[in-house]
Amino acid sequence: MKFVRLGPAGSERPAVVAADSRGIERTYGLDPLTADIDGPFLASGGVEATRRALAEGTLPELTDAGNLRIGAPIVRPGSIICIGMNYAAHAAESGAEPPRIPVVFLKPANTIAGPYDPAPIPPGALKYDWEVELGIIIGSPAVYLASPKDAAGVIAGYVVANDLSERAYQIPGEAGQWTKGKSLPASTPVGPWLVPADELDPAALGIRSRVNGQVRQDSKTSDMLFDPAFLVHHVSQYMLLEPGDLILTGTPEGVALSGRFPYLAAGDLAELEIDGLGTQRQEFFAAVPGYNPQTGEAL
Repeated sequence: MKFVRLGPAGSERPAVVAADSRGIERTYGLDPLTADIDGPFLASGGVEATRRALAEGTLPELTDAGNLRIGAPIVRPGSIICIGMNYAAHAAESGAEPPRIPVVFLKPANTIAGPYDPAPIPPGALKYDWEVELGIIIGSPAVYLASPKDAAGVIAGYVVANDLSERAYQIPGEAGQWTKGKSLPASTPVGPWLVPADELDPAALGIRSRVNGQVRQDSKTSDMLFDPAFLVHHVSQYMLLEPGDLILTGTPEGVALSGRFPYLAAGDLAELEIDGLGTQRQEFFAAVPGYNPQTGEAL
């Protein structure tokens, strides 16, 4: 199963993509089960309820799904928790030693965007960078988990995410801060799908990015310093995780910060993919002051 949200930004409709008896993928509306793909849906057994409904044939097929915009596969989460430098080679290209414990920071939830939405480059940005990441969706409340084994049980599923970062705001000088560099509007494209945790092994997935058709990142999730279950356990020691929260697990080597590639510019096309989770694409444009990336209108 692949959970999706379809329709205009702010008015997405929950749906699921599943293969029929002939192996042909079809899209079905989840309206009989839920108003949206959110924390309450995940925490109340929504994944299993969807399986039962598919088996019983009670979900309506969305024959026009191919004509609809694909939004982020979850509603805006309560928290986006990010892990920095979780691949040794990326830490090295960033000029840092691999961390001995996870580096954790937060990103505003209002940065979520659809996987194919046009992506704004902020006014004045000089070093806008891509980061393909495996995203973890939390499925039940969790705090002070006893072990990574317990943590695995609270993971609802996985997504592809792009942690877009303005390095000129993030790093240099006394005003350089990770929050400033990673909080820009529409800087967290997510999707296209949410795949349930019991249908995907995150241990050794191919994870890749391309810019204008040229490979930038090409690694495996097995290169992570800290795996998803360890990360969920670790983060739960410091904050309450709620259903629908998103944890970004870090990016492999191959970003522009390495100095090997140019930073993103208007007109560039980025493609990011993870095995089993699909491919997202963003075409970048130069935003103007006062532009609202959610509506396309002036503020």
